[in-house]
Amino acid sequence: MRILAWHVHAAWMTSFVQGAHEYYVPVLSDRGPDGMGRAQTYPWPDSVRELTPEELRRTDFDVVVLQRPHELELFHRWTGHALGRNGRPAVYVEHNTPRGDVNDWRHPLADRGDIPIVHVTEFNRTMWDNGLAPAEVIEHGVPDYGYQYTGTLDSLVVSINEPVRRSRVAGLDLVATIAEQVPVSVYGLGTEELSARIHRGLAVTGSLSQDELHRRMAMHFAYLHPYRWTSLGLALIEAMTLGMPVLVVAATAAPEAVPPETGVVTSRLDLLARTASRWLSDPDEARRCGLAARAHALAHFGLPRFLDDWDRMLKEVCR
Repeated sequence: MRILAWHVHAAWMTSFVQGAHEYYVPVLSDRGPDGMGRAQTYPWPDSVRELTPEELRRTDFDVVVLQRPHELELFHRWTGHALGRNGRPAVYVEHNTPRGDVNDWRHPLADRGDIPIVHVTEFNRTMWDNGLAPAEVIEHGVPDYGYQYTGTLDSLVVSINEPVRRSRVAGLDLVATIAEQVPVSVYGLGTEELSARIHRGLAVTGSLSQDELHRRMAMHFAYLHPYRWTSLGLALIEAMTLGMPVLVVAATAAPEAVPPETGVVTSRLDLLARTASRWLSDPDEARRCGLAARAHALAHFGLPRFLDDWDRMLKEVCR
């Protein structure tokens, strides 16, 4: 198939473009949000091709994968074609949990039934009011990055992009509380802003390539997932794939995605901190949890299942 999709979430897109298709990503001269083109720090295959808006107008697509509401208008403006029943086949991937008051959680595509919404977790599908739109779930999938866990660093690690802007959503205050008892390193884009308001026990590291990020993460003795309100973070699944034990705040889809043998899922910060301290004293327990986490991630979030699910979905949409 010839698939058009904007580069919005690099980690998700890295898995998506591993299929046996041709992928087209819009590119603009400034490589801004609507035209980022190919990822610069993620390994994308040669089957991913950049196209300018002018080239998009002259290119035919079998299906368009949307990820933001304004992409419907953007596609029409750039190509002259509509999407859905009276235009090109399309599917909308909903990466995020809804925002605002619970009574306002109606999806932007809820009033049209010709473009299916694919949620990345069952939790997301349950929280959104999908209205007339067919609502499906295709859970995350990640490549097998190999068993890399060493646990040689006596600090937890968390991956948060733009931690200052997303402080409450990402649970940065929860990280700071845990860091009062166990050191925590924060990795991600925009952590430079966090350096100016550093908390005791916190260390920050800025943008890294995906390979380097995984190598550095796996050196810490455990992964901390503090998110309050988000879809299931890919960094959590990647950490499990690397063989890391996990400490997870019991919110959104995490309780369903992380079984007890892989670590601890709880809303009690004292229990997360106590478990971290115990693992520091008992690295064998931490390693056993990490091995269980890796086995679970490969079985439930492996790339083959993810790509098979998407192949079925795209064929159905095109049909």
